[in-house]
Amino acid sequence: MDKEHLKGAANSLKGKAKEAAGKVTDNKKLEAEGHLDQAEGKVRKVVGDVKDAFKK
Repeated sequence: MDKEHLKGAANSLKGKAKEAAGKVTDNKKLEAEGHLDQAEGKVRKVVGDVKDAFKK
């Protein structure tokens, strides 16, 4: 697992936590930030996958 995969996983976890906190507190901004963090995590995972493909 390279740096991009790790950052992606961390962002996804952070995003899920923010989304959950936003839902519990009825904070739409925090919930939206959670969705964005999760999306960034998915993008970083894809970038890591592409880098891995070029390494092979």
